[in-house]
Amino acid sequence: MNIKCAIVDDEQTARNILRKYVNDVPRLEVVNESKNALEALDYIQNNEIDLIFLDIEMPKLSGLNFAKLINKNTKIIFTTAHREFAIESYELNATDYLLKPFSFERFLKAVQKVAQPVSKNVESKNSTYIYVKVNKQMVKVSFLDLLYVEGMSNYIKVHTSAEVLVVYEKLSTIINSLPSSMFARIHKSYIVNISKIKLYTKEYVEIQNKHIPISSTYRNSLFDMLG
Repeated sequence: MNIKCAIVDDEQTARNILRKYVNDVPRLEVVNESKNALEALDYIQNNEIDLIFLDIEMPKLSGLNFAKLINKNTKIIFTTAHREFAIESYELNATDYLLKPFSFERFLKAVQKVAQPVSKNVESKNSTYIYVKVNKQMVKVSFLDLLYVEGMSNYIKVHTSAEVLVVYEKLSTIINSLPSSMFARIHKSYIVNISKIKLYTKEYVEIQNKHIPISSTYRNSLFDMLG
């Protein structure tokens, strides 16, 4: 079954590039193109759409405000030339955030998050938290409070804005429960909340005065997310 896509962007060139990219990917199908959010809203509220490629800065209604009006089950990939909206887009549970101009490879990485089947461990569409097991108790951790996860020999440390939780689980397991639009693995021993990164270099990111190393394996994918 094809994934029905809508493109919402006030720039004709941007719509042309997205349409070409979509047409080059099996199972993706453009069913609507709109040059502003109000035009798109009328179509999307009356037709079935699986995925929206959504610009942010548009006349009359911004992409961020538009995203708050549509069905929460509809996936959104923001496409914008402005990196400053990234944090707000993550709070809207966007699938990904593409910073213009983006390559086809980066586009493909974003749409694969929609095309791949959802793991049973991944949070529900409207979830903003997970539960982790600490000393036989299930502790609620908000995604917005989670700073980073540190992998140890046979357990992990979940660092939040308020505390550090020791959880006997593998790093490779917990990442399946975190939204890929908000969290990224940057090292064999670290997963970070992208919105909490204060600064970064080629070698590390800084979160609350902690320097967390970036390995060469994950460097390119991290820099793509950071733009």
